[in-house]
Amino acid sequence: MKAPIFALSAALLMALPAHAQPQNQDSLQSLTYADLADLGAGAPVVAHLRVRAADRLGEREATTVRAGHTRFEIEAEVVALIRGSGGLPARIRYLVDLPNDSRGRPPRIARRSEFLVMATRVPNRPDELRLVTADAQLPYNAAAAEMLRNIVREASGAEAPPRITGIGRAFSVPGNLPGERETQFFLLTADQRPISLTVLRRPGEQVRWAVALGEIVEEGAAPPQPNTLLWYRLACTLPARLPEEALSESSPDEVQSIQADYRVIQQGLGRCARTRAPRR
Repeated sequence: MKAPIFALSAALLMALPAHAQPQNQDSLQSLTYADLADLGAGAPVVAHLRVRAADRLGEREATTVRAGHTRFEIEAEVVALIRGSGGLPARIRYLVDLPNDSRGRPPRIARRSEFLVMATRVPNRPDELRLVTADAQLPYNAAAAEMLRNIVREASGAEAPPRITGIGRAFSVPGNLPGERETQFFLLTADQRPISLTVLRRPGEQVRWAVALGEIVEEGAAPPQPNTLLWYRLACTLPARLPEEALSESSPDEVQSIQADYRVIQQGLGRCARTRAPRR
């Protein structure tokens, strides 16, 4: 490497995620859409890298490493930049903590190993990166890379769904026919853009629900497609139960209807499956 190991590791040490739990490499093949979205949707840099050198750091150079893990200083070439405003140098460097094996031996990182990394830039050091979490280095997999590209493409688009922060208000009103009812849920978002969920019940018809990204629910509104950013924002963020404040203006009968319709939405979205603990 171009810089002495100790000097470089000291500079990068402050950029290593604190208190993050590195993921067992054996479980990486089972990562779900939600896992990848947790890592990649907000990462400023997402890249496919090929290792040129992996230097194992000693205890003196890596004083904050968790027990049972080893810190490596990686120098890699950029194979493909999936996200990164302004680009990256042809070669970059970063630190990663990896779990030791069952015998306590550090893992081996072979030269020319390929990884997907989600990272931020280190200020004033254009060739250095900081992983967004300690498990944000993933062995390269074509399917995972394609899923990350889709996530980044959606997250970077002008119409990307906003991050949901809660449920503001919910209400349910009867329709003109007996048994007809419409329930709406107005969601809170990080940038105050409106999102609403609507459940429509009509006699003799299947219960329908839809999501609207705007003030008006269009006639053709529908539930989100699974494994899309909008599905992820909803399925992985909505609370298991409606907050009491969202029901404060409703009668007991209306509350019962609203809660039943909220379960319709939850069932329609399905489970937000993860194999790793989400970190913000």
